[in-house]
Amino acid sequence: MPPPADIVKVAIEWPGAFPKLMEIDQKKPLSAIIKEVCEGWSLGNHENFALQIADATNFYITEKNRNDIKNGSILRLTSSPYQTAVQLHERIQSSSMDAKLESLKDLANASRDITFAQEFINLDGISLLTQMVESGTERYQKLQKIMKPCFGDLLSFTLTAFVELMDHGIVSWDTFSVAFIKKIASYVNKSAMDTAVLQRSLAILESMVLNSQDLYHKVAQEITIGQLIPHLQGTDQDIQTYTIAVINALFLKAPEEKRQEMAHILAQKQLRSIILSNVIRSPTPINDEMAHQLYVLQVLTFNLLEDRMMTKMDPQDQAQRDIIFELRRIAFDVECEPNNSGSIEKRKSMYTRDYKKLGFINHVNPAVDFTQIPPGMLALDNMLYFARHHQDAYIRIVLENSSREDKHECPFGRSSIELTKMLCEILKVGELPSENCHDFHPMFFTHDRSFEEFFCICIQLLNKTWKEMRATSEDFNKVMQVVREQIMRALTLKPNSLDQFKSRLQNLSYTEILKIRQSERMNQEDFQSRPILELREKIQPEIMELIKQQRLNRLCDGTCFRKISSRRRQDKFWYCRLSPNHKVLHYGDLEESPQGEVPHDSLQDKLPVADIKAVITGKDCPHMKEKGALKQNKYCMWTDGLNALLGKEMTSDYTKSDMDTLLSMEMKLRLLDLENIQIPEAPPPIPKEPSNYDFVYDCN
Repeated sequence: MPPPADIVKVAIEWPGAFPKLMEIDQKKPLSAIIKEVCEGWSLGNHENFALQIADATNFYITEKNRNDIKNGSILRLTSSPYQTAVQLHERIQSSSMDAKLESLKDLANASRDITFAQEFINLDGISLLTQMVESGTERYQKLQKIMKPCFGDLLSFTLTAFVELMDHGIVSWDTFSVAFIKKIASYVNKSAMDTAVLQRSLAILESMVLNSQDLYHKVAQEITIGQLIPHLQGTDQDIQTYTIAVINALFLKAPEEKRQEMAHILAQKQLRSIILSNVIRSPTPINDEMAHQLYVLQVLTFNLLEDRMMTKMDPQDQAQRDIIFELRRIAFDVECEPNNSGSIEKRKSMYTRDYKKLGFINHVNPAVDFTQIPPGMLALDNMLYFARHHQDAYIRIVLENSSREDKHECPFGRSSIELTKMLCEILKVGELPSENCHDFHPMFFTHDRSFEEFFCICIQLLNKTWKEMRATSEDFNKVMQVVREQIMRALTLKPNSLDQFKSRLQNLSYTEILKIRQSERMNQEDFQSRPILELREKIQPEIMELIKQQRLNRLCDGTCFRKISSRRRQDKFWYCRLSPNHKVLHYGDLEESPQGEVPHDSLQDKLPVADIKAVITGKDCPHMKEKGALKQNKYCMWTDGLNALLGKEMTSDYTKSDMDTLLSMEMKLRLLDLENIQIPEAPPPIPKEPSNYDFVYDCN
């Protein structure tokens, strides 16, 4: 007879004693179970004890998480969270350097558990740690020269414990003093600082800025961009990542009126070129977290354009109108005529003619064209930049189209306005960065005026595509759709420079776009005739079984996962793989990312597949704090594989994509012999039965 569902068989350890095999009744109070365990070893005061998971996490068993205990789990009897918190609270105040160091190391490890963290915080432990940082470390400054490694470890474990405790969200960030902020900032501002201390200090500053507007102002007073720049010029990618994260946090929380000022400082300090040289073009591959921070910086930089994008042109503003006069002067090599030269009507007629050649919608007063938001004044800024910095190309485009009389002229003004609006949509100007996106483009870090240069390349593309399509004004929207597709396809290839982007666009002519569309249409064509639909239905189960086997094989190969905390970044890993008989999941913690497969024997923890009730993902999952859904392939592989093991439907987007691809390929192979043969919508009618069956076939 199998044991009841509420009975769990476990082993329980106690230092200096043989482990006990025990059946735990999950219906009994946890305190009663702990009392029973203590009595088995003749231990009194059972309220001073607790049970822990006997693995690298050492998490306490509570009434909330006790259902995580599975058959075969190994537990450890240990001091209660309160007792441990009291002991560590006393030990970290020891006068012995060695004792203090060991206790802070234990505190840093224990603080990952929320149950312990709550008890330690209740003892005013956060205040004690901040006091140690503010003043306690002063006692060891004299020892720093002769005991530098020890001092670095002491401070590192103190800050690690602080970060782990704050990660639980129990204590508000608004409670910290200016003295504490100054001390943390001083560790970042020092030229030579222990790597671990610097990393924790940067993480603390980032959290302060992101979680409190008041702390943002205090941190901004202590940290300057110039003090952060040197940390980007090293080779430690983690330090570089934390540094860019702090810059992003300061950028994100800065008042709108200060963001342009901050951007000017970043330009003066050559942040872009430093990131390009030391991060993007570094021999070290960019990891996901660095890619995310670069994406955030890219978004925040482009968001500086939002103000101009949402500013309408004032047709009465002479300074703004002078920009339009400048566009006319550069294009037609004319100087502004004095007011007394010719009649007013003659000058108006001349201006109207030139503004028509420039491709404005309103030939009389082109300022009206820039009252549409978006793109507002940003379009005019782009046009002026193009005219001044790419003058030959600008003049060629304007004159080339103004000399045409066959209605095939490409209106430069109207095109520039619509193109600017399109580029803002593509780059999502004005939108906040996504929490899970890593989609940064290296080419935007290669130029100080990357958006303007991006526009200059794309406006020349638009003119080229217009000619290739032999378009007229009626085809304007159609041309813009093709140009958007050309730009998006080129961006997907992630060019490393603007020149490479331009080269990719050269290969995406209108003819090539038509070929790609045709090819994709052939790949994705969904025939609606009954025989084809019936064939698809017949093939689908075979394809789904093939995908299922592939998912299970991937689970058997195993995957290394990065441990994620509320800070997002963690240097810890764990590995999980499915046993060959598909009955057990083997998993365990790793110190570093493995180079190949991890053997089953080295993964100490096991989870029987039979114990898995369901797979919960996204917002339904209580462990997920981030809003975004899990989109990475390796997670889809595992959610699909686990659902396959449970006999449930595989619902990920990755499965749908695989199904579409494989089904399309299989259909093409099976229909290969029917190429260019019309497949009827319905089968041919069955002929009527003959009046009699008295007929024979004469073989002679």
